[in-house]
Amino acid sequence: MRHDNPHPIHQYTNTPITDDAFYMRLALSEAWRYQLLTYPNPAVGAVVVGPCGEVLAVAAHQEAGKPHAEVLAIRDAYTTLSGDTSLAGCDEAALLHEKLPELAKGLFRDKSIYVTLEPCAHTGRTPPCAALIERLGFKKVVIGAMDPNPAAAGGAERLKKAGLAVVTGVEKAACEALLWPFVTWRKTGRFVFFKLAQTLNGVIDGGTISSEVSRRWVHAVREKLDCLLIGGETVRVDRPTLDARITGGKAPDVAIFTRRPDTIDRTIPLFSVPGRTVAFAQTLPEKGLVMVEGGAGTFEALEDGIDAMVLFVAPFVKEGMGYNGAKNFELLHQRRVGEDAMLFLRSVASRH
Repeated sequence: MRHDNPHPIHQYTNTPITDDAFYMRLALSEAWRYQLLTYPNPAVGAVVVGPCGEVLAVAAHQEAGKPHAEVLAIRDAYTTLSGDTSLAGCDEAALLHEKLPELAKGLFRDKSIYVTLEPCAHTGRTPPCAALIERLGFKKVVIGAMDPNPAAAGGAERLKKAGLAVVTGVEKAACEALLWPFVTWRKTGRFVFFKLAQTLNGVIDGGTISSEVSRRWVHAVREKLDCLLIGGETVRVDRPTLDARITGGKAPDVAIFTRRPDTIDRTIPLFSVPGRTVAFAQTLPEKGLVMVEGGAGTFEALEDGIDAMVLFVAPFVKEGMGYNGAKNFELLHQRRVGEDAMLFLRSVASRH
């Protein structure tokens, strides 16, 4: 699912633009569209390029258990090159790994593939991407970041041993920034991000602020959460539902951050969503993918444990309350989402 328009800005793309860097940036831009939506897998992008430099396909991993970015890019490039639509839109990883080598034959031997993350060399929920690339015999494989997961790593070495030309470290810093939420979760067992919507003049209250497209992204990521932590005052005032109705997905379990649970009205809609657990908390959950929603008080109380902020800025001004905090962030990525600007910000304290 696509959530936005192109023309993103990345923090780590101030290196000279070589051909390899240009194609890797295309892969990065596509991958950022699915950041956090691939949990517990990392966000990954891939580009297939023809012998004259033509872009044949740009794709990204979209959901854990579904085909990886390389496979989707190869599928789309095969459809474009051959005119055969039998695999177009197929998202069954095992079938694509089986059929693409049978159908493509030597179609990719003069082509290059660019991947933000080293192609996996193990069989997990999907077959190994390095094996598919090897079988198709690509002329060149360009890799941004090496896989930090020992169980999946080794794809680059496998491809080199098979005689393919392998280039590593292209746009490495940008690819590692894309990978950072996944690395943080693997190291600590938890990744926590604060979701905030504001107007151009910083107002965060007074009803709906972000666009429908932005809200669709929020609902899509709610499906992936281990926990949604919501400020108690936000629950009292807004009386939210906090489900994933826009995308038709499973509503996340909710923890209400409050020291006064007796003041929370149990008729608020979030309590009546089927299949969810609602708890009360005074700290962040210790494990999993956690999104925090709430006002300035919630953020200030939890800021030491927040790894990132996903900020939506709507293109209008109005009167209301803003947030005045002291936590420093660095911009990793921004793009347009519907009418809004979406910024992915990393806590400076969480950088390493």
